[in-house]
Amino acid sequence: MNCFVGMLIALMTVGTVNLTQLALFFPSRALIASRYRRIQRFFSHHWLDYNEVASFVMKLFGFTENDFYLSLDRTNWKWGKININLLVLAVVYKGAAIPVYWLPLNKRGNSNWRERIALMKRFIGQFGQNHIKGLLADREFIGDKWIGWLIQEEIPFTIRIRNNSYTFNSRGEKIRVDRLFQSLKVGETLTLTDSRLLGVCPVYLSGLRLSDGQLLIVATSSFHQNAIEVYGLRWEIETLFGCLKGRGFNLEETRVVGYLRIKKLLVLPVIAFCWSHKVGEWKNNSVLPIKTKTHQRPAQSIFRYGLDCIRSELFNTFSQSKKLMKKLISLLRPSSENKGFYSEQST
Repeated sequence: MNCFVGMLIALMTVGTVNLTQLALFFPSRALIASRYRRIQRFFSHHWLDYNEVASFVMKLFGFTENDFYLSLDRTNWKWGKININLLVLAVVYKGAAIPVYWLPLNKRGNSNWRERIALMKRFIGQFGQNHIKGLLADREFIGDKWIGWLIQEEIPFTIRIRNNSYTFNSRGEKIRVDRLFQSLKVGETLTLTDSRLLGVCPVYLSGLRLSDGQLLIVATSSFHQNAIEVYGLRWEIETLFGCLKGRGFNLEETRVVGYLRIKKLLVLPVIAFCWSHKVGEWKNNSVLPIKTKTHQRPAQSIFRYGLDCIRSELFNTFSQSKKLMKKLISLLRPSSENKGFYSEQST
């Protein structure tokens, strides 16, 4: 735990998961080379219980007591000739999805139905499925076995499908799905009231004509008039990836590429992201709301608001507010242990 906290402080300082850089700011009297080896040993030898990590994150945001949408997506990059490919399951939450489980894919390209089901089974085995309002995913996450499993397990879903996918019209004729929505004008949506076969799976289809003239078509497990609006929440996992990468902790700068080590390494920026988001929420709700620009968008994200606050308190030599620092640290406790915290006034 001492090593992990030291790395967390270093990550907040330097803003990258590169181990060489973490070693420079790791709080220790040891030589830089010794700090680096200690960090290496952590990721090489120390065992982590990922179910405990997931449980900590779920309790931290109070997800175990509330309904939520899940978002499933993949992020990948290359270091030299090596492909780093991560399948991530996250909970949609206030603009940036919160990561719960992730699976490094020992290959390049899309995930398969076995990998997706394995990740979902792990989540359901730990937290059940009563609170799952739906699973959101992009066009990559289709296929008869995958969709069929979701239907069989009664897991609601809203998944974008390819426009050149085939289904049947009301006369039983096989046609491309985009033909069903070809009359839509820009900004118009349409949800078909009867189910259609997508492969061998019965689904409900909704479409939206985008501003560039393209069609966005989603498949759902049941009739949902607001399916397009719900699918829009999927973008929050893209925001998460941005925070873990260039806008926060520069995940792509890691030189850790081993399957098990990259899985373990990701725990560090995930906890840092969760802490930053919790602090940003608290500061926005109870201290000073984020300013709104003239185009009615916030001046900065909740994540960035919290990250800047933590960095300022950790490393601003003129800050003498130990009470505030204790507040920020206390936000790493689960919500159930922080009842009434958000009602406190600014420190």
